[in-house]
Amino acid sequence: MNSPGSSPARLQVSAAVARIVAPGASRDVQLTTARGGGSLAGADLLTALAFLCANADPEVKNAALASLRRLPEALLLQLLEDAALHHRLLDLLARVRMDDVAVMARVIAHPAVAGATLHFLAERAGRPVLECLAGQLARLAPETVRVLLANPYATEDLDVRSEPPAKDPSEAPPDGDGQPDDMSAEASSGEVFPPAMEGDPREVEEVSDEHVAALLQEAEAKGLSKYQLSMELKVSERIKVAMTGDKEWRKILIKDPNKLVHGAVLKNGRITEGEVLMVAKNKSASDELVRLIIMNREWMKNYEMRKALVTHPKTPLPKALRFISELTLRDLKELARSRNVSNVIATTARKEVERKTKRGG
Repeated sequence: MNSPGSSPARLQVSAAVARIVAPGASRDVQLTTARGGGSLAGADLLTALAFLCANADPEVKNAALASLRRLPEALLLQLLEDAALHHRLLDLLARVRMDDVAVMARVIAHPAVAGATLHFLAERAGRPVLECLAGQLARLAPETVRVLLANPYATEDLDVRSEPPAKDPSEAPPDGDGQPDDMSAEASSGEVFPPAMEGDPREVEEVSDEHVAALLQEAEAKGLSKYQLSMELKVSERIKVAMTGDKEWRKILIKDPNKLVHGAVLKNGRITEGEVLMVAKNKSASDELVRLIIMNREWMKNYEMRKALVTHPKTPLPKALRFISELTLRDLKELARSRNVSNVIATTARKEVERKTKRGG
């Protein structure tokens, strides 16, 4: 992995890529490339899409993200054989292809992968990717191991030691990539990379309270509702508002399609347990929201919370089965008869009813 003491890792951009991503380049050409068209292929196409993911034009940006999600797995596996692949490209792939296990296995094992990328996967990835991380345990920072163990998909049979390994001073810290982040040259120099990618949690740090207050005042002066304003805010601004806003803002942003935004609502210091319970009962709530609820020990002390998560389709099965044993006999009987849960949940509930009945419970 990248180490803090190493020299800055520069991305060498070909002339063909530079012509497309340089400031002042044709929007039509950028949009065509973002949609996967044009003459670029292989590493050049991946690099160009990475730049376009940070484009200020929402249409170009969203098209580039969509193309990255559609790139053939075989192509990415071939590109990941390059040991010199830039660590930001690896980080971007981790964020947009996290469910692609074969690609993530290569990213995790890549010599240039940053500690922050491994930390991100440890916190958010599903079981198959966690198994890949467990296979690279010696490369993980202690905090990353702790986050991995706290992941709802990290069940008891995952082969991870309960104690994190001793920290290797050569490893990059989990909250950064360990590289001097000075890649701000013009595209024509052949040494550039966008400073931020869609979906980076660190974006929220770039938005001040004063900036958000000014946006709200401007919206009020224009007569815009909070919902109308939410449609105009950038991702980083919505994250900031989600973490600090009032109940009306929380109600709006909990439905935001971006996981970082609706996840930030649950990190709002003013959110009530009743609001969280409503999220747990909402069957359309995302896996990110369910994950954040399960990780909060205080919320999980609430019986109704655990009861709601048993039947939530996004709750990891091992967690749901564990919660079943904590339900009352009355709720177990209702669960056993329910047609709105999986056969595994209903069958487990019936067995638990039989067990408690025999014990006089």
